Amino acid sequence: MADLHNVFISHYSGDVQRTRELQERLAANGCTVRNSAAKEDEGGIIRNKKGKLVSDAVIARYLKMRINWAGTFIVIIGEHTHERAWVNYEIEQANKMGKRIVGIYNYGCKEKVPLPGAFEKYGNTLIGWNSLDKLSDIINGGNVPFENFEGSPATAGSYPMIYIKCD
Repeated sequence: MADLHNVFISHYSGDVQRTRELQERLAANGCTVRNSAAKEDEGGIIRNKKGKLVSDAVIARYLKMRINWAGTFIVIIGEHTHERAWVNYEIEQANKMGKRIVGIYNYGCKEKVPLPGAFEKYGNTLIGWNSLDKLSDIINGGNVPFENFEGSPATAGSYPMIYIKCD
């Protein structure tokens, strides 16, 4: 049986399909994940079970709970991800909670796309979509160097952070 991991997949609302593909590819590599990210409607709006709009304060509280539940925080980085305030908020919360923050360039990124500001500050690992075979290792605690969008090793820019646990 595959290992089961709780993850939070942060994404731009237009990339919802990629979250499903990511989960399927991880499962194919023997790593089953449960994604706790907020569910949005087709317009990228979060509603409650009764279909009513949810306030920003409620969304923030909900996101904090879901990020806290996850063992690994993943952000899909595409053309518009850096423009989304909630993505930066989620990354900042994951950092405050001491989560490992993994960036994955979205499938089809043909050139370098801007990283969310919070990811530039707090990101631990950044890989290309075609390097998803490495993600299982990352989720299981392995270290992978930062990559460019096409999967080649990054030579400059963001650098992984080293966390030291103080007792």
